[in-house]
Amino acid sequence: MREVIQQIIASETEAKQLVQSARAEAEQLTASAQAQARRLIEQANREAKVEAEQILATAETETSREKSEQLSRATAEINSIIRLDEKVKEQMVGAALNCVCGISSEKDSP
Repeated sequence: MREVIQQIIASETEAKQLVQSARAEAEQLTASAQAQARRLIEQANREAKVEAEQILATAETETSREKSEQLSRATAEINSIIRLDEKVKEQMVGAALNCVCGISSEKDSP
């Protein structure tokens, strides 16, 4: 009977050690998994940041190109609408000088 009790006690001790060992291994695995998850999240964040910066750079380049194209189209349209002959240009320059500087053109002088 004594041997049976000692075997039971030994089995319980072994079972406790197995449980403690399993808990320690589980904690180690959990800590390792958490560390790996943090590394993966940090890597994903870095990659997302790089991709976002590339998207922004592309958008800025595209926006600048579109702006230049729009300005070119607007300039061409304005130039096609406004066709002034030399006499009209001279009159407009003279009128602008008169308004801005108070200078009259030579034709206006007595």
